Amino acid sequence: MRRLPLRLLRSAASALCGPAATHGGFPATPALHPAAVAATPSSPPADLSRWPQRRGYSQFASGFTPLKPKPLGSIIDVERAKGLSPEHLVAAWDDYHLGRGHIGASMKTKLYHLLEQRSSTCRHFVIPLWKGSGYTTMFMQVQMPYMIFTGLEDYKARGTQASPYYTVTHYTEFAETKDTVLIRGDVVFTSKLTDPEAKTLLETAHSFYLNDVRYRLVERFNKETHEFEFRDVLQVLDMPTM
Repeated sequence: MRRLPLRLLRSAASALCGPAATHGGFPATPALHPAAVAATPSSPPADLSRWPQRRGYSQFASGFTPLKPKPLGSIIDVERAKGLSPEHLVAAWDDYHLGRGHIGASMKTKLYHLLEQRSSTCRHFVIPLWKGSGYTTMFMQVQMPYMIFTGLEDYKARGTQASPYYTVTHYTEFAETKDTVLIRGDVVFTSKLTDPEAKTLLETAHSFYLNDVRYRLVERFNKETHEFEFRDVLQVLDMPTM
């Protein structure tokens, strides 16, 4: 496939740092029940096996101004991109994000709609992310077209003052015309998450919502909380349950 010159893509604006209005910014994330966040990745899986039902919602990161998502037009020349084939658009998008400290990905529109449908009733999940000789547990919220991730340990320590580590935006401008949804991930705290880890986290998160077997665990976490066992997540990811 012929790679397009990178001049197609505009230089990205500065990193996400501008304040967003209450409407149109990233959604506020509900807090986990205190008994759930008491579990730690280093504890035996039995400590993580039962997640008490959340009794309500409090604003996640209440002391943190939500990051304003970057409009697609600040990343690419949208008008010029309209003349590209889906393959060339995805190739240019991928090329642009290589080595830039951001994550670039894409998916077919059908998969995006499935993700949108499933996340509408199951907005939250926990994902173990392998780091070195063990794993850290990430807590995520999905409110399409956005995903937000933070460390469960950081939430445990900071409560509603915890800030997102990583934000993901799905761009649907070409969903109908090119059967393509462009995806961009921005690591907010590079000290907490490397680019390869962020890429793995995004791929894993998508897999739990798009794979029928894995999605059952997401449903259980959101709808049958008392039946949720964290060891099941570890097992489907082939991680040791200690």
